[in-house]
Amino acid sequence: MRITGGAYKGRKIICPPGEIRPAMDRMRESMFAILADIEGCSWLDLFAGSGIVGIEAASRGAEPVVFVEKDIRKKHTLQRNTVFVTTSFKIMIVPALRYLSQAREAFDYIYLDPPFALGGKTNLLERIDANLLLRPAGTAIIHAPREEELPERIGNLGLTDRRRYGRSVLSFYRHQDS
Repeated sequence: MRITGGAYKGRKIICPPGEIRPAMDRMRESMFAILADIEGCSWLDLFAGSGIVGIEAASRGAEPVVFVEKDIRKKHTLQRNTVFVTTSFKIMIVPALRYLSQAREAFDYIYLDPPFALGGKTNLLERIDANLLLRPAGTAIIHAPREEELPERIGNLGLTDRRRYGRSVLSFYRHQDS
């Protein structure tokens, strides 16, 4: 896997042991084109795995970047993959739901890439909304299987865009006026 754009374009990223389904290059390129300028914006990468999406965000100017991954076996790989990242970042080895329950900082962008088999994807977005983890003008992006249609509205978050990439779907949510 390689970083597709920004300051670290072309850098190789290694895959960690265990279950992983890295975001496809085409999907990542498209997502970042949709988001456009993320320079200086905070980024939360939930279910980080190899860290490729958070590293891609840092490559394109996001700062700080927080990587959240529960699998301790992936920590070493995350550390190796981020060795060249010069912007501020933090690696948290903790389950995503626990992180969402305890986090006290809000982000401009939150990227969620839970395992396709994981249920409760709507619950993840509900927690982000309830705990005010997404800044008012922020965007939450969730990667899910095409067969799993997420609702148009989750709490105060409304679906603003949905893009399909093979079996994968990216759904973009933002705060909506009540």
